[in-house]
Amino acid sequence: MATQLLFGLVGIVLFLLGVWSFLIHQPLLRKLIALNVMGAGVFHVLVAVAYRGLEKAPDPVPHALVLTGIVVAVSATALALTLGQRLERRDD
Repeated sequence: MATQLLFGLVGIVLFLLGVWSFLIHQPLLRKLIALNVMGAGVFHVLVAVAYRGLEKAPDPVPHALVLTGIVVAVSATALALTLGQRLERRDD
């Protein structure tokens, strides 16, 4: 139970830190990093939800969601970096 609680609390802290950073910082790159930190917090919470203890296997559905979310997050980050780079070039 302590592991599940630790992962859940760390996930909530990461999510809140990402929200705070997203609202405070102005540059697009820092906002993108904040979104990725928020995503990592959500992934931690999903892993905490999947944990059932040492005697049982974890729930596979949240783990599948986390793996899919990681792939989507990497793709979205690459797209956002490319769009941000084009915006920087356009402004110059």
